[in-house]
Amino acid sequence: MYYDRLKRRVKATRATREAMNLPQVNIVDCIAPCYLPIHNDVMNGTHSIYHLPGGRGSAKSSFVSLEIVHGIMNDPDANAIVFRKVAQTMRESVYSQCLWAIETLNVTALWRCSVSPMQMTYLPTGQTIFFRGLDDSAKLKSIRPRKGTFKFVWFEEFSELDGANMVRNVLQSVVRGGNDFRIFESFNPPLSLNNWANKYVLIPDDRALLFRTDYTMIPPEWLGEAFILEAERLQAVNERAYLHEYKGEPVGSGGEVFPTIQTREITDEEINAMQYHYFGCDFGFSVDPTAIVHVAYDRKKQTVYFIDEYVKRGMSNADIAEVVTDRMKDYSRIEYSAFMREAYNVTPSLCCDAAEPKSISDLNRFDLHAFACKKYPGSVIYGIKWLQSKILVFDPKRTPKCYEEFSQYEYLQTKDGEFLADVPDKDNHTIDACRYALDRLINSSKYSA
Repeated sequence: MYYDRLKRRVKATRATREAMNLPQVNIVDCIAPCYLPIHNDVMNGTHSIYHLPGGRGSAKSSFVSLEIVHGIMNDPDANAIVFRKVAQTMRESVYSQCLWAIETLNVTALWRCSVSPMQMTYLPTGQTIFFRGLDDSAKLKSIRPRKGTFKFVWFEEFSELDGANMVRNVLQSVVRGGNDFRIFESFNPPLSLNNWANKYVLIPDDRALLFRTDYTMIPPEWLGEAFILEAERLQAVNERAYLHEYKGEPVGSGGEVFPTIQTREITDEEINAMQYHYFGCDFGFSVDPTAIVHVAYDRKKQTVYFIDEYVKRGMSNADIAEVVTDRMKDYSRIEYSAFMREAYNVTPSLCCDAAEPKSISDLNRFDLHAFACKKYPGSVIYGIKWLQSKILVFDPKRTPKCYEEFSQYEYLQTKDGEFLADVPDKDNHTIDACRYALDRLINSSKYSA
């Protein structure tokens, strides 16, 4: 066994030596031109903190990942630690992004990457990039690089963190043993101007550099024609959503989660002309009511119409099936053409909370097409972001409870009164039911948030 390990070590050393002779790509050729002044700032150590808010397609994560990989390979004492609030979101985001940076710089053979534990090691020196979720920040007190310091610290989706106190506590745990650090804070600015992260980056600090970016600053060929067309389409139909999503501007004035609400009468004629109808159910638990919501969606106008609701405590699964069948059977249009609806007896499709598989099974026995929504770390916030990018039209006479919950829903606040990116898990039964109703659109690549 000892000789087997020795052979593997010799083989790895030989591979590393051969890889050292591979032509490496110049990082300047991989960075969008708008980031070149920031790259020079990072190299010169002019600042130690980089606030990087930006809209969708602004290449901020690509820039940070390249800086970290390049920086480690050019400083034998440098290590990096990358944070997101939820550990389970890291593999498909920051970990994949750093893999991309390694491949882009043509240095794959010089790195050993693993997901258990999730880390990347620079083979010639043993320097490491660590990945940690902040679900339990107390565990950070024991983390140390084998040698050197955490020169590079990256907070991805910075605004998801629980305020400035969390940031300070994390940095106190990892920024030790030197004075030469680069701390990156990348995020899409939250909707509210009063969000803690939006205000945090404006605090004067000689150590910090604030650099805002959006997709118009990135070479169009990097983004692709489809991306540009989608941005322009959203600008035409929903200027407010465009400014927030693509330009990275916080367009909300306070703590309201849904600032795009419109109230007016929705006529029967309008409803009959709507093409696609969706139904969702949030099951009641003990004192909580069951909420059934019927909405329609117009993709061209980026608009969700609230058509009907039924909110009641003490409903059995048989009661739910009866309500859905009686009130929604004429709008079974999730994925069926008019011909299919007439040719076949298509039953209403109802997307439900995935936490109640037995109830979903019961509903299917009552001749409904009931199915579970997709649930994953961050699915609630993603669904809310999706809804935030749409115009929400309410007729309070038709859906009074929906209007009440959506219009009064506000972000959580810190003890200091600063708004977080998180939302409360209360007084949101119809909001959850709406997310479930639109689940297939929310989690489709065609209708991203």
